[in-house]
Amino acid sequence: MKTIFPYNKESKNGLIKSRIIEYFISNGNATNTDISKEFNLSSPTIARIINEMCQEGFVLEYGKLETEEGRHPNLFGLNPDSGYFIGVDINPTFVNIGLMNIRGDLIDLFKETDYIHDNSKEALERLCEIIHNYTINTSVSKEKILNININIGGRINPDTGYSFSVFNFSEASLSSMLTEKLGYQVTIENDTRAMAFGEYMEGCVQGEKNILFINVSWGLGAGIIIDGNLYKGKSGYAGEIGHNFFTNNELICHCGKKGCLETEVSGSALVRIVKERLNNGESSSLALSENGDFTLQDVVTATCNEDTLCIDVIESMGYKLGQSIAGLINIFNPELVIVGGILSMTGEYFIHSIKSAILKYSLNLVNKDTKVVLSKLKEKAGVVGSCMIARKNFLQI
Repeated sequence: MKTIFPYNKESKNGLIKSRIIEYFISNGNATNTDISKEFNLSSPTIARIINEMCQEGFVLEYGKLETEEGRHPNLFGLNPDSGYFIGVDINPTFVNIGLMNIRGDLIDLFKETDYIHDNSKEALERLCEIIHNYTINTSVSKEKILNININIGGRINPDTGYSFSVFNFSEASLSSMLTEKLGYQVTIENDTRAMAFGEYMEGCVQGEKNILFINVSWGLGAGIIIDGNLYKGKSGYAGEIGHNFFTNNELICHCGKKGCLETEVSGSALVRIVKERLNNGESSSLALSENGDFTLQDVVTATCNEDTLCIDVIESMGYKLGQSIAGLINIFNPELVIVGGILSMTGEYFIHSIKSAILKYSLNLVNKDTKVVLSKLKEKAGVVGSCMIARKNFLQI
């Protein structure tokens, strides 16, 4: 797992260089004077360190800063080819893989459809095969791939590397098993939290620091950002809003409990409810197969094509979700609520109902400070977030 990254953070010089990389990531190109002020170091010291980083290939000179008078100082920034990060986003029937350079540019997006995600050793081996094939076929040299992050649904502790929902087959952590199998440093993260981080770094966030990201996909979860930092909770399980008690519908959730919000608001609930209503004689444009089956994507597409039954179910679901988000707004008082996941693809049908419920069930004094929007990254949120998490974990921003 040898990489070209030369900076040992246990040494003072290596730590400063790592922090300078983090500074460039957060602030873009800068002059020696900017960096000197940020780190409270003398200009000659910073000039020496930046020169070393240029020679090592991690920093480039980007011309001169235009000023009205005096000398034009040199601008420095990250060399985008100096390091790369791979993000893997697992979905029920496919895997998205992204390749991002150290500057944060997504330079490749690969979608593998031949994958069935279940909790089996065979599915884990297939996942490793897909990732391995990607790494050997990419044009980036192996030593420049600094970290791989994999998004996984359910209870994930990213700090210890353990998954307690899937692929928990041995006493060793999942991240250590994957690191050994793939030959790269591998980290894992909850899928919703990664999506939240992707939106925070590259999506619709415009300076907000306190954010709730609601992921309505096959399941239901939340990513929480407080003061610009991902909130994980003590064991990494924060954000499981889908398993809050919401209803007395007597349905058993996949978590084993009854009354979970996810049984009423999720992709799985959407498919179930539409099937129930069709079986009760209601009409829809959905083309049923002989066994009466259709996919979640079929329902979303029918909604966008103005199918009245699907619209009715989506609007009802959005209202229920809005009731729960109202409670979260009362608790967290966020600046921004982002609604993502596959159900967000239904657009105004979904978000309008959510906003209506929020206005009715949250405190006006609190919700007036909160903007509610749809995801900007949409289906790319997971893979972008995973790449960003891979970089964040490596550099420990």
